[in-house]
Amino acid sequence: MHIHYFQHVPFEGLGCIAAWAAQHQHRITSTRWYENSDTTGLQEADWLIIMGGPMGVYEQDLHPWMQTEIKLILEAIQQNKKVLGICLGAQLTAAALGAAVYPDTQKEIGWFPLDLTFQDKAAPLAHILPHHFNTFHFHGDIFEIPANATRFAASAVNSHQAFIYGDRVIGLQFHMELTSEGLQEMLHHGADALAAGGPFVQSEEKIYAYHDLLIPNNETMYRLLDYLAAL
Repeated sequence: MHIHYFQHVPFEGLGCIAAWAAQHQHRITSTRWYENSDTTGLQEADWLIIMGGPMGVYEQDLHPWMQTEIKLILEAIQQNKKVLGICLGAQLTAAALGAAVYPDTQKEIGWFPLDLTFQDKAAPLAHILPHHFNTFHFHGDIFEIPANATRFAASAVNSHQAFIYGDRVIGLQFHMELTSEGLQEMLHHGADALAAGGPFVQSEEKIYAYHDLLIPNNETMYRLLDYLAAL
């Protein structure tokens, strides 16, 4: 299988997805928007993965490549490719499907629990994802659920944590893909957001205290990747 991914900043890469793809001998190509806009690898890809980043979908005047990216995400969906968006990637996918994305009332940074429900289009995920688990969040924006998509995850802060559109387009606001190195990079580059604090912003010390949650989160991500790969 050929997977193409969009990366927006150097410190938010594939994480554990890279190890999963290597294990299964999938071909990987990428577009690193912070370096260039070469998207030739997407043309032959079966699957598009869109990673996170600190910018907002509504900041397209600062990041004009975002308009191109949103157009390409929509084209990938229309071509029936598998599409997985993570954090900013989920927000961009929602925008491609016509949904609004805007700042939330609270930033959510740290390990917080999710409740998942598996009705309608999300029903097949009931045997793939847990109904309740702690995962890592680093976001201050929220997406509306696109028309004809099904919401299937919520936290105490943000009821729009995940959606599925059709059977092969999934948006996740949270980070199950993070590795130990990726967590360190994210906290280093997000130091200002941590320092600003907030009711749902954990300290760096508390975040590292839950470091062991990376492993079960990666395992959950692997199950989701296996599911999508088999479609």
